[in-house]
Amino acid sequence: MTTVGFLRPEFVESFPAAMEQGVLYVSIAYSTCGHLCCCGCGQEVITPLSPAQWSFTYDGENVSLTPSVGNWDLSCQSHYWIRKGKVQWSRWYSPEEVTANRERDRHELARQTGEITGGRFARLRRRLWARRL
Repeated sequence: MTTVGFLRPEFVESFPAAMEQGVLYVSIAYSTCGHLCCCGCGQEVITPLSPAQWSFTYDGENVSLTPSVGNWDLSCQSHYWIRKGKVQWSRWYSPEEVTANRERDRHELARQTGEITGGRFARLRRRLWARRL
C-alpha cells in the first residue's frame, strides 16, 4: 500500500471502469470528481461538485479540491486536502468530530438547497428520490 502525493487531473465525461491511482477524474457533465483514495487502499472516492459540497479550481495544470476529503466511511479513514494537485495530509478526527462534521455538512447542504431538515417537503423529496434509484 503506497500513499499518493500528487494527483494529476484528467477531464472526462464519465469515470473509467477501473480508476488509475494518482489521477483525479473531473466530470463537468456529471458535476463530480473521483479518484482512488490517496492512502493507497484502492477504494474509490467520489466528490460531488456543488456550492454545498465540493468545488474545484483548475489553474491550467493542476486541480485543487475544497473542502478536504475525509474518507470516514472507508476502513482507512484517511483525511487530506488536494491543493494544486498535491496531497496534503490532515490530522485524524475523533468519532465525535466526524459526527459533528457530518451534521454541519448536512445542515449546510439543506440550507443551500432550500430543504428544511425533517420537514414534510424534505421527507417527500427523499422518498421520491429513492424511487428513482
